[in-house]
Amino acid sequence: MKKLLLALSVLMLAVGVNAQHIGTEYRLKKVVEVPGRQGIAADKDYFYVSDTRGLYKYDKNWNLVKKRVQTAEDPLFPNPKLANHFGDIDVHDGKIYTGNEKFEFGRGYNIAISVYDANTLEWIEDIPWCAESGQVEVSGLAVDRDKNMIWMSDWVDSRYVYCYSLETKKYYTKMQCRPMPYWTQGIFIADGKMLFAADDGESTYHIADNIYIADLSEVPYTGLVEGQEPEKENPWSVKLKDGKPVIRKGLIAGGAKAGRLETFREMVDFRRAGEIEGLCIDPSTDDLLVLNNRGTQIILGMSQGPFKNEGYTKEIHEVYIYEKVK
Repeated sequence: MKKLLLALSVLMLAVGVNAQHIGTEYRLKKVVEVPGRQGIAADKDYFYVSDTRGLYKYDKNWNLVKKRVQTAEDPLFPNPKLANHFGDIDVHDGKIYTGNEKFEFGRGYNIAISVYDANTLEWIEDIPWCAESGQVEVSGLAVDRDKNMIWMSDWVDSRYVYCYSLETKKYYTKMQCRPMPYWTQGIFIADGKMLFAADDGESTYHIADNIYIADLSEVPYTGLVEGQEPEKENPWSVKLKDGKPVIRKGLIAGGAKAGRLETFREMVDFRRAGEIEGLCIDPSTDDLLVLNNRGTQIILGMSQGPFKNEGYTKEIHEVYIYEKVK
């Protein structure tokens, strides 16, 4: 009996260490400067940071243990001509999941979920993007560990987040964000809920960005169906011919879940309002980690140079670590 109780205690401890839980109140504990400006992820042993063209791996004392940066000699992207940009990332079951695309002034192309080995940082495979879903950019992604799904956010058009099955590696459904956070940068899933990091402040005027939360406990399958819809000329307008919308016939998104968002946290304790990026929860501590960039003017998602009048000479990337109070 004692051996059985000991085994159960060890099992419960192991499960607790590997599970992330969302709190309701957080207190800033530490700020760490990092070389990457895009995303943050954590497993029980390591932290992972993504840059636009790089991946960095740290131990839990923030010592860099491995990095890979896109070069001609060491191509981090499987096809550098088609992709130039990582967004926010997640790590699960020994794999780093990245949102990968070619990003140019507020628009994404050649979107994919690029999967990397968390130990070696080597590319494993791409999970193809489904253009019929309506997604036009990928700013970040998050694994739903309970449902074996992966979601992608869209910075250009944040009305929806998009879900794929990790079992079939196919498009599953999408969720409409109500109300809509604009310029969603990163997402994270735990306890049947999704956190959204939204770049909806204004760095020029020192207005803080925000984190939002939505229930994700029920995710019905909608997939793709045969139908018709107006063709888009760009993400914001439809294509016209003779003054009428051009209609496309074929596979379209079969439906969507309604997601109701609430404010989770206003990020007023950043050292300077800038461009919030990825976020995650550390499974070993339940700390909330949020990446923020400060010091440069951002136009359509791209840096235009430092705020020299404030003494900045470059953009600074920092991970804010918040301990869960309750």
